[in-house]
Amino acid sequence: MPPKRSSTAAHAPATPSQLRQAHVPSDASGSPEEAMHQHHHSYYDDDGDEPGPVPSSSDTPPDLAFSADGIQPPADATSMHSTHETVGPPGGIIEVDLEPTVRTRLLGHQDWDSFNRGVERPAAHRNYGSFAGSIHSEQSFGGTFPGIQETAEGGAPDATHAVLGDAVADGVLNKANGQKMSTTRWLAERHGIKDKRMMYLKYYIPVLNWTPQYRWRYFKGDLVAALTMSSFYIPMSLSYASNLAHLPPVHGLYSFALNPLIYAVLGTCPQMVVGPEAPGSLLVGEIVRENIKKGTTGDNDGRRNAEIAGIVTCMAGAFILIAGFFRLGFLDNVLSRPFLRGFISAIGVVIFVDQLIPQMGLARLAADQVSHGSCVDKVVFLFRNVGHAHGLTCAMSFTAFAIIMFFREFKKRMQPRYPSVAYIPDRFVVVVLAALLTWRYRLDQQGLAVLGDVNTSGHLFAVHFPFEMSHLKYVSDAINTALIIAMLGFFESSVAAKSLGSGDHTKDGVHMPLSANRELIALGTANITGGLFMALPAFGGYGRSKVNASTGGLTPMSSILLSVITILCTVFLLPSFYYLPKGVLCAMVSVVAYSLVEEAPHDVKFFLRIRGWSELILMGLIFIITIVWDLKRGIGVGIGLSILRLIRHSVRPRIQILGRVPGTTNQFSNAEQHAANVEFIEGCLIVKIPEPLTFANTGNLKTRLRRLEDHGTDKAHPALPRVRRAEHNRNVIFDVHGVTSLDGAGAQVLAEIVESYRNRDVRVFFCRVPGEQSPVYQLFDKSGILDMCGGPRHFVHSVEEALRMTELERLTEDGASSVDESSRAV
Repeated sequence: MPPKRSSTAAHAPATPSQLRQAHVPSDASGSPEEAMHQHHHSYYDDDGDEPGPVPSSSDTPPDLAFSADGIQPPADATSMHSTHETVGPPGGIIEVDLEPTVRTRLLGHQDWDSFNRGVERPAAHRNYGSFAGSIHSEQSFGGTFPGIQETAEGGAPDATHAVLGDAVADGVLNKANGQKMSTTRWLAERHGIKDKRMMYLKYYIPVLNWTPQYRWRYFKGDLVAALTMSSFYIPMSLSYASNLAHLPPVHGLYSFALNPLIYAVLGTCPQMVVGPEAPGSLLVGEIVRENIKKGTTGDNDGRRNAEIAGIVTCMAGAFILIAGFFRLGFLDNVLSRPFLRGFISAIGVVIFVDQLIPQMGLARLAADQVSHGSCVDKVVFLFRNVGHAHGLTCAMSFTAFAIIMFFREFKKRMQPRYPSVAYIPDRFVVVVLAALLTWRYRLDQQGLAVLGDVNTSGHLFAVHFPFEMSHLKYVSDAINTALIIAMLGFFESSVAAKSLGSGDHTKDGVHMPLSANRELIALGTANITGGLFMALPAFGGYGRSKVNASTGGLTPMSSILLSVITILCTVFLLPSFYYLPKGVLCAMVSVVAYSLVEEAPHDVKFFLRIRGWSELILMGLIFIITIVWDLKRGIGVGIGLSILRLIRHSVRPRIQILGRVPGTTNQFSNAEQHAANVEFIEGCLIVKIPEPLTFANTGNLKTRLRRLEDHGTDKAHPALPRVRRAEHNRNVIFDVHGVTSLDGAGAQVLAEIVESYRNRDVRVFFCRVPGEQSPVYQLFDKSGILDMCGGPRHFVHSVEEALRMTELERLTEDGASSVDESSRAV
């Protein structure tokens, strides 16, 4: 037997033929495609880029036989397993260079190891994607349930599974019979998973998943992390409530007492810690100040202000929870990075300016002048009244700010070399020392503002239903703010969860599958519960979660311990917070505001370097509107512009005109990107559609195709007269390899396009269409596109074949016309 070429070389034809090769009508074939296939047999792989000869029976080695189980040895070698004799050349390995399809079947043979080496070997347990195949199955390749039949739009095979999902249909209703079994249940039964309902419960209630994985050796790290975080963030939560949200400080503690505990039960990111954040607290304060301005509540009416905050928190949690039930977790990708950076930076500036007023001891004077003004108004106020600043308050506040900033930079620089510096409780020490100095020297009697009585809104942990009839007048003002808080909180939590992941499988700790939808449910449940206690909105924070991870927190137990510590502090240590200087708490918030702004220069430099002018304009516009106007209008404009950009991007069809790479017969490239390096095919317009076609991106498809026909490019302005000759559009070839899905509206538009071409006697060809059993091909058939084009012979495997078909049909038509002329002449 002559040496067989390698599989790579087999794809290169021995005598490559030229495109549009002439085939005279007198060929023996009965149709053009038959004539074509006599000269050229080829197939395309999944990518459609590598042609090669079709494997035939003559290519099969004579000593191998095919069966449903793969490749079998010949009949005279069936005893090799019992005799342990070596078959083949020395070394016992049969080297056969086969085609990819044969190789695939070879891999699937269950006795290949023993057949290959001639000895009995124990079955190897492999896992290539199945749930538990390495334990329960000899061959674990996973895959889709063989009996599944998707709809033409790619939907689920069963209405019950489509509406309720696999978890409800299989785990609760137990609907899994015959052809309507889900892939999940089929894989579970195939690989020995018996308790399927518990499998779903562990997924949707993560505490059932991570508690069996917990080990006592994790407890020390979780406890140290909880103590470290409580020393940082308990004073911070007091400051958020009193200085940003204008609430009694204890309601900031409620957010750290309740929300981390609920998230530990329902959340999917083991190291993420939820709690109040500066942007959400500031937005709650906006609502409270608006109601104070309207006269519906007063500055000193802490109970009523806390009830308003409870309404906002409950509504934000309800929005998040509803989004989770409707599986809207993909919305974390809607808002662009420039929008978030512009808005977050503006919030940082607003917070920093707000906190300068109490840090300078000008809070009472500002309450009469600019308490409800914009950020610009407050800056003007500070410049005009800098001479009225209180010296002791300034000294205490700015000293605390300088110490915290020093340790912040010190930790950032030293932590890579000395990780233990993360345990230094610098903020806790600053707060305790400031309170002790104030108490020892009675600085509160010298004009230094202190936190005072923390518990000013009734009993501790008192449950209050926020939507009483008397409080409905606050709901209309709270809806917009609650929606903004929900969006910002979810985006920030999503960034933190993606950065932290579901646990490092190479290290100690618990591991859980991360899910944006279950994150929504966990955050929504936590905030609804917090709203009943009139707590601040609480979401996952990346900085706080990194502190948790860097100080030893490995599991959600650190969140549970943080909640327990906060509850103990709330119950037993509230009187100790009396002498906390407000200026020191404001200094801590100012450090947070600085951290919100410090990343903006990096993003600005990046977009300047890549000349991303649209991103810079969006970022600057949102920043200016938020600073000059207010937070709501800034985020409203930003969300509107981001959604408009998203819609514009999604509805624009990304079709391309292709040209042949010179010197090749089967390589084509985008003619708009490589105009000087490709050659156009005479009489043919080759159009590539590299994306799925839906109602969104097919509305403008006709206009884009018309531009390609008139100008040979999509980038020319429509005012330009036609420059492409009409005879070069006699054949239109669509390369639809990228059309992996197609909906009804897209099929309708595509059918109208094909019909218009056929009315103009333009031949239409489709290449690299998915297989006949695919939903895309079925829609092509049902919509009439298949028949309008000329039947299956106009659906070919490659652009090269389509070009041959155009030449064959042209020659056939020319031959038929010449025969008609001859008969008329006779």
